[in-house]
Amino acid sequence: MSILIALPAGYLLDLLLGDPHSLPHPVQFIGFLIARGEKLLRRLWPRREYLAGAVLTVGVTAISLLLPWGLLLLAGSWGFWPQVALETVFCYQILATKSLATESRRVYRPLVRGDLPGARKYLSWIVGRDTERLDEAHITRAVIETIAENTSDGVVAPIFYLAIGGAPLGFLYKAINTLDSMIGYKNDRYLLFGRFAAKLDDLANFLPAILSAWLMIAASALCRLDSAGARRIYRRDRKNHASPNSARTEAVAAGALQVQLAGDAYYFGRLVAKPTIGDDMRPVTPADIITAIRLLYTTSALAFLLLWGSRLLATAAMLYF
Repeated sequence: MSILIALPAGYLLDLLLGDPHSLPHPVQFIGFLIARGEKLLRRLWPRREYLAGAVLTVGVTAISLLLPWGLLLLAGSWGFWPQVALETVFCYQILATKSLATESRRVYRPLVRGDLPGARKYLSWIVGRDTERLDEAHITRAVIETIAENTSDGVVAPIFYLAIGGAPLGFLYKAINTLDSMIGYKNDRYLLFGRFAAKLDDLANFLPAILSAWLMIAASALCRLDSAGARRIYRRDRKNHASPNSARTEAVAAGALQVQLAGDAYYFGRLVAKPTIGDDMRPVTPADIITAIRLLYTTSALAFLLLWGSRLLATAAMLYF
């Protein structure tokens, strides 16, 4: 029951405050567990990388689920409102609408001033690709792709899991997502070690990614963008990515903005061939970043209204019947 109050309260806190870098964040703790666990398990099982990675994934996700569950249980023993207050803080920490917009604007500002080194620097904070060689158009595409992908990973999927299972399930999802971002790479170091985490992330994001795409299509109509193009490119290019989920929202964004995204990129000094997403109907411009942010906020609002509203109706139906 507390999630019915905590989710809207946490959602509003995220929109108002974002993620203050001066305060500790639970995802930092999850990252600490992953880094330390990797070192330990690689020493224990140096020749059994897949098993070591699977054990790490199970351990980190279990802690991420059980720790907030225990803290909420403890808070609930003091009363309903202490539990609501703690879960509100948890929901606020799990959601990332404003922080995604803030980090994207941090790249946009030097970009419009023609400060490419500054734009590359801030872009490197939010993407995994190499940024040293990118020109204005490639920087802009990378930001739009990041906004689109993280609209699902950082906004819609967390709301989805919070609405279903409250903060414990929300933190479980954040752990899965963080594991994938840290060890889910298909390179020599993580191909086996991170495979279990990467597959689990694909599974956890499958339904939220589909939901995100269709909500973003609806949002593109509300934002007076090319919603027909968004729907067409989504159906055509939603599988143009190594991940089964990442291209879905990127395809919608490309269609809505009438630009082409993705394509080849450098990762750790190595050129990775990637298919393009969308049609090259016009040159991409830095102003498209602001449009993508507007699309992010609208999609976020639709996701909150749909998922929180569904949880509210389901709870009311259970109480009535």
